[in-house]
Amino acid sequence: MKFSWRVLVLWTLPALLVGFFFWQGAFSNGIGDMGQNTANSRMTYGRFLEYLDANRVTTVDFYEGGRTAIVEAVDPELDNRTQKVRVELPPNAPELIDKLKEKGVNFDAHPVRNDGAIWGLLGNLIFPVLLIAGLFFLFRRSSNLPGGPGQAMNFGKSKARFQMEAKTGVMFDDVAGIEEAKEELQEVVTFLKQPEKFTAVGARIPKGVLLVGPPGTGKTLLAKAIAGEAAVPFFSISGSEFVEMFVGVGASRVRDLFKKAKENAPCIIFIDEIDAVGRQRGAGIGGGNDEREQTLNQLLTEMDGFEGNTGIIIIAATNRPDVLDAALLRPGRFDRQVMVDAPDIKGRLEVLQVHARNKKLDPSVSLETIARRTPGFTGADLANLLNEAAILTARRRKEGITLTEIDDAVDRVVAGMEGTPLVDNKSKRLIAYHEIGHALVGTLLKDHDPVQKVTLVPRGQAQGLTWFTPNEEQGLTTRGQLKARITGALGGRAAEEVIFGDAEVTTGAGNDLQQVTGMARQMVTRFGMSELGPLSLESQSGEVFLGRDWMSRSDYSEAIASRIDSQVRTIVEECYDNAKRMMRENRSVMDRLVDLLVEKETIDGEEFRQIVAEYTPVPDKPQYTPIL
Repeated sequence: MKFSWRVLVLWTLPALLVGFFFWQGAFSNGIGDMGQNTANSRMTYGRFLEYLDANRVTTVDFYEGGRTAIVEAVDPELDNRTQKVRVELPPNAPELIDKLKEKGVNFDAHPVRNDGAIWGLLGNLIFPVLLIAGLFFLFRRSSNLPGGPGQAMNFGKSKARFQMEAKTGVMFDDVAGIEEAKEELQEVVTFLKQPEKFTAVGARIPKGVLLVGPPGTGKTLLAKAIAGEAAVPFFSISGSEFVEMFVGVGASRVRDLFKKAKENAPCIIFIDEIDAVGRQRGAGIGGGNDEREQTLNQLLTEMDGFEGNTGIIIIAATNRPDVLDAALLRPGRFDRQVMVDAPDIKGRLEVLQVHARNKKLDPSVSLETIARRTPGFTGADLANLLNEAAILTARRRKEGITLTEIDDAVDRVVAGMEGTPLVDNKSKRLIAYHEIGHALVGTLLKDHDPVQKVTLVPRGQAQGLTWFTPNEEQGLTTRGQLKARITGALGGRAAEEVIFGDAEVTTGAGNDLQQVTGMARQMVTRFGMSELGPLSLESQSGEVFLGRDWMSRSDYSEAIASRIDSQVRTIVEECYDNAKRMMRENRSVMDRLVDLLVEKETIDGEEFRQIVAEYTPVPDKPQYTPIL
């Protein structure tokens, strides 16, 4: 528990006050009633009677209902000086008053004060009052915390963040590489700002837009841009915030969210990761999650039910559209489904230009070169790439980001952190032959991507790496290109077997073999590139949705499954034999390249091709085309 001075003071103060009140009550109930007449010495009752008989007592003051007396007496032991002494009187001494009158002594009785009872009562009440006040204070503080006990009465309230005018700091100019998606959403913003432009021709505002795409492609960034551009009330919430362990809470939160939205219409509701609440109903073994399904039912009703929700636009994002309920995807709920895919080379260049605005780049850095080297990178990947390059630049104490930092950042993002290079021994040379085998096959095959560099610097789990750069954006892949990739992936294992023998092959090709098997099986079962003919025998979805796909039967018989395995083996063996043949035919250039790689640890792609060209013709490959 976090230490708090306020809590310490809150609990210490009552204890001090209670102690003070009890002491005060005791004082006022005892000697404190005597005021300034308190005596410093005591006298026994018998001695007091002796002094009274000897006419040495001058004044007597009775206190505490006659139990105590303050006596002024002449003490012969003190040169007959008068002193005040305290005398404890017996309970029953009625003759004392008569005797005082007889001796002519002045006496007075002081009534008992009731302050002690009052202070005692206050002392008994003050601690419970302060305890209740402290608990109330702690309860109020905890009620402001997420999940605190004070939230017990707010389970059914929506947790959506609300902004009358969302100031996200992101506009459409800050979003690049996904122009088609931007156009769709800019139209939604125009609907909100100038509805008469569309209603004049009978168009109605779309009720919902679903952003679909892989992670990191900019779906949430687009939502922020819409919030920044629209200048209308904006609600944002995650799909997981609807569902709780308590029955009915999710549906109540949906109702509360749309109630607030209707009060502020026209407005936008953004639901991130909607698959958390919008999964297919009844798709679970033994029944579905009833609480989640009730939440989805309420969401469906609010989006397009009996009452409707005029003026409310729902924007949702997901990377799993395959698991969403069909009722959620129909027009009238989500009228548009916008694909936000990884950017192409032109889009990557635009993304790099956006993220390079606040980076100090060296004049020699070409963003187009970076865009070509990063196929498949999403916007988040590119932003991380430039940030890693900036960190490396600061670490190396350079004034600007150079291509060296960019290359190292790409290697780090793709393969992991750089490790310690191996010493020149048998293992290092074996790894060198393995990597040269990949690079040599990739260089000699026309349909393979060109080699960018070969390195023996360990990164992540890999002891060496061979980088290939696609020479153009390939929306479609030919059968020759797939077989060239399989052959290139098998080049490392082929080099180990040809150079060191079958008994010396290592486990270094484990990842290569997984990729080879996957590509060969896809050629047979998905792309129809085998003797089985143009048949698609397996679904393209690689993930199993429990309840829908778990118990689904196979699309082919056991005989076809055996033929699929046979065709996969045939493709892989054909490519492997081709790779071993290329290793035997180019043994001399392999040895030279391995010696150079062991010495330099890294060979650039252009230098690699020049050396290979000295021994055997290198096929021409398509050159880079300018980005328009």
